[in-house]
Amino acid sequence: MVRASMRDELSSIIKHLEALGDPKAVEGMARYGIVSARAFGVSAGKLREEAKNLGRNHDLALKLWPTGILEARILAALIDDPSLVTERQMERWVKDFDNWAVCDACCGNLFDRTRFAWDKSVEWSRREAEFVKRAGFVLMAQLAVHDKNASDEKFLGFLPLIRRESSDNRNFVRKAVNWALRQIGKRSAGLNRRAIQTARAIRGRHSSSARWIAADALRELTSPAVRRRIRDRAKTAAGKR
Repeated sequence: MVRASMRDELSSIIKHLEALGDPKAVEGMARYGIVSARAFGVSAGKLREEAKNLGRNHDLALKLWPTGILEARILAALIDDPSLVTERQMERWVKDFDNWAVCDACCGNLFDRTRFAWDKSVEWSRREAEFVKRAGFVLMAQLAVHDKNASDEKFLGFLPLIRRESSDNRNFVRKAVNWALRQIGKRSAGLNRRAIQTARAIRGRHSSSARWIAADALRELTSPAVRRRIRDRAKTAAGKR
């Protein structure tokens, strides 16, 4: 009965997602580089609403993922319980990444909250597959935002990896490398200085990708708005001591 109930629930969710979808939205997704063998065209807002209604459900997430449906996989990332995610599951799912939307949804809503996040960010940054490598750098960016207790020293360890992969000309890799560099550089004054140094070093590499990453990162990291935000954050933190 339990298995039958789970199958019925899965089937019901898939039908509901299909009903929420919009074929025209699928065409629009393709224009933004979101290509999947199966997609319904459900908006991010509607997926988050569905996730809220379902609540945390690790077993259901494991059932949703193998469907291969883009929205079902994003929903799986939204409802899964990070404390129950295993390293084996992460390795299995990352190999299925075939577009940046699923990659970023998993890394920014689930994987970055697991106990394996720091190790996987390093491991995956060394892999060759485009979306696996992207996942490594997206994890770095998301950890810079979400892991409030991590020391600056931990993030300094990411900078050589960012410099190393800055010459990868694949669009979805270079954008993630750039994202990681910018998020790390916005975390604190010390990391801002080191990220700017890294960007300037990257700028000198003989690679169009590296030059783009450096120029875009330096534009943001040296801006008055970012410097002001870092100062304000430091003052707020000091006031709480």
